Formats: sequence, C-alpha cells, structure tokens
Amino acid sequence: MPATNHAYTLGIEEEFAIVDPETRELRSHIQEILEGGKVTLKEQIKPEMHQSVVELGTEICQSIDDARSHVLDLRSKLAALAGNAGLRIASAGTHPFSHWRDQLITEGERYQEIVKDMQQLARANLIFGLHVHVGIPDRDSAIQVMNQARYFLPHLYALSVNSPFWVGRNTGLKGYRLKVFERFPRTGIPDAFESLSEYEDYCKLLVKTGCVDNAKKIWWDIRLHPFFDTLELRVCDAQSRVDDTLALAALIQAIVAKLYKMLRQNTTFRVYRRRLLDENRWRASRYGIEGKLIDFGRETEVETKSLINELLHFVSTEVDELGSKREMAHIERILREGTGADRQLAVWEKTQDMKAVVDHIVAETYEGLNVPQRPRTASAS
Repeated sequence: MPATNHAYTLGIEEEFAIVDPETRELRSHIQEILEGGKVTLKEQIKPEMHQSVVELGTEICQSIDDARSHVLDLRSKLAALAGNAGLRIASAGTHPFSHWRDQLITEGERYQEIVKDMQQLARANLIFGLHVHVGIPDRDSAIQVMNQARYFLPHLYALSVNSPFWVGRNTGLKGYRLKVFERFPRTGIPDAFESLSEYEDYCKLLVKTGCVDNAKKIWWDIRLHPFFDTLELRVCDAQSRVDDTLALAALIQAIVAKLYKMLRQNTTFRVYRRRLLDENRWRASRYGIEGKLIDFGRETEVETKSLINELLHFVSTEVDELGSKREMAHIERILREGTGADRQLAVWEKTQDMKAVVDHIVAETYEGLNVPQRPRTASAS
C-alpha cells in the first residue's frame, strides 16, 4: 500500500472522573449516566471498573479536525448528562484526594473477574488515561512501527503528565498514574518484536496458558490492537483541556505517519532496548517537561524540552500533510506554559487546598464545551 494512500485514521478514548461539585469527591454514579447516555452517546460511552469512572470513545476519525469535533461533542454530551444529575466531570490522570477504597466496583462479570484475579491491585487502580488509535492496515508494517515508536513514549508522557496527587498527597512526581498502573502485569513499554508472527504467537501463548482470556488484557503503553488495524498508544494521562488531548493525538498521529513513511522508504529508525527506554520513562514520570531525558545516540542527558522540539522538527513534514499545524502550535504552548501537572501544582502552591485543585481540573475540562457549567452552591465554597 503506498504511503500516500494511507489515511492514518484516528480514534480517541478519554477516561473521566465523576465528581460531586460540593464535596469535590468522586461519586459512584456511572449507572445513572449510562442510562441517560443510551440515546445520545450509544456505544461511545462505556463503564470502567470503578463506578466513579466513565470512558468516552470517538468513532473512526478521518483527520484531526474530524477528531476535534468528535471529542468536543462527546465531552459536551457527557457534561450535560452529569449536570442533569447535579454532578460534574473532571479529566486528569488521578483524582487529587479521593481514596480508591471508597469507590464502588461496577457490576458485571468482567469487572468481578478482574477484581478476583488482581485483588487489591484492581481496586487501587483508580486512574484515568488517554488512549489514541492510529490506523495502519498493514499489520506487518505496524509491528515494526510499534518497535520504533517505543522510543518516543517518554517524550509523550512528559508532555501529558497530569497526575501529581494521589489520595490527598503531593507525590513529588508529575505523573503518578503510570506508577499506579505498572503494578499490573503486562504493562509498561513492551519488548521489541522481530515480526508480526512473533507478536501473534506471544498473544496466543498467553491465552493458551490461561494468563489472559484475550489479548486486550495486554496493557502496554503501546500495542498493536488485537482486534482493530490500529496502533494504540496508551501512555498518556487523561488531559483536562480538549486542546491538550487533540495536540497529543495529532503528535502521535504524526509520529506514526513519519515512521511508517520511513519504513516504506527503507529508512530505519533505531530500535532501542526496553531497559534504556525505561530510564527515560521514569524521568518523564518524575519531572515531566522540566527535567532531562537521555539521548542514547549521543549518550548524554538533554533537556526534555529540547528533545521535544527536535521531535516536532522530525515530524514537521507529516504535520503539514496531516493538517495539524494548529495542534503542534499547542504543543509549543505546553512547552512554554507547562503541563496539566504543572498547572495543578501551581493551584496547590497558591491555595494549599485540594478542593481548589479539583475546581481547576473541572474548569479546564469544560473549556470550549457547549454546555453551561452550573455554579456551585454557596455551601460548597
């Protein structure tokens, strides 16, 4: 398939917290929202394991502009459903202070099985992610692109960190969500695969030996989706602002397009070992864009912002082709003004009030939506 005929379709999945506007705590209210969403959101709204979490997924989007309209529409509809119940939605990698032990588990055999299997690890997995699918019909090529794209996972996480707080504590990390999730098996950055058949044999072995019932329980930061012809990047924290979500999705799309094009031109991007990439993944979690990553080619530390600027230059031709200059300008804004974690921490440092941090997250979540955000009651002030 010629690269020029490849659309690089997008699919975006966002996980949201359901929040009480008075207490600012999580509310286990998914069933009521699901009932209300059957008409307006249909198959695009899904429960998660905790009843205080809801997931939205776009349809297949042909362009980043298409994806923007989908994300805005879905968020607006979900916000309206929550508002009808007197609740709010909030999008961040973790809730600043609600405790996982206070959350109800969603009814259903699937979630009960996960809890039975994972025990406290499952109950404590109260986190919110952004998952981006990029279409690649040629799965033999996709597995090679996956191997190469692993290098950029720490860059993407540094840009997306939005989880500095956990159960009421400032963790000292910009991205604590990944540290919670990596307690699960089959998470983190995967090893490289020599071929599609090696990847498929691995998935079949896990199913055959009872490790998983299907390959969707492989939860790596990047995976060749077992059922769709997509590469799915799962490393990013949930983003408060719509513009942040779209900017990250566009950057992921451009990275995949660039690597696919290089592959078609017989130009290879170096495949690094997981043990090296994990060093950068840790640095991204700890410092976000304010730290340094290792440039393994030069064998030296480099400012993370500098490496991300190099990444933007690396994909600039693809950005032009994909029509995502607006989104790359927003990546540059994040580099100037800070990540979601930086903004949360600024509110905390100013107020020393976790409820104020939640209010900030909610306000950013509603930016640009076509639904009025009802003011809080006086008792909530």
